[in-house]
Amino acid sequence: MTETTRDRSSDPSRYEIRISGRLAPRWVAWFDGMTLTTAGDGTTVLAGPVADQAALHGVLARIRDLGLPLVSVTRLDADPPRSSSRPR
Repeated sequence: MTETTRDRSSDPSRYEIRISGRLAPRWVAWFDGMTLTTAGDGTTVLAGPVADQAALHGVLARIRDLGLPLVSVTRLDADPPRSSSRPR
C-alpha cells in the first residue's frame, strides 16, 4: 500500500444518503455528525462525514431500523473516474 493510499483511507469520507419520506429533525442526534435536510420531492437527505465502511453500514442499519426506504447513497469526495483511453 502506498503512503497516499494509507493517508486517504484514514480520512473520513463525506456521504449523501437520500431516503424516501420525511425524517423529523429530532432524529439528527441518532446520525452522529450528519446534517438532515428535507427536500421538496418528499425525500430526506442525510449528509456528512462517515469514518469508514463499518460506520457507513451502521448509518444504513439505522435507516433500516426506522423502516425508511433507501433511495440513494453517494460518496461526495470520491476520486473522479480515470479515463480508459491512453494518449497516443
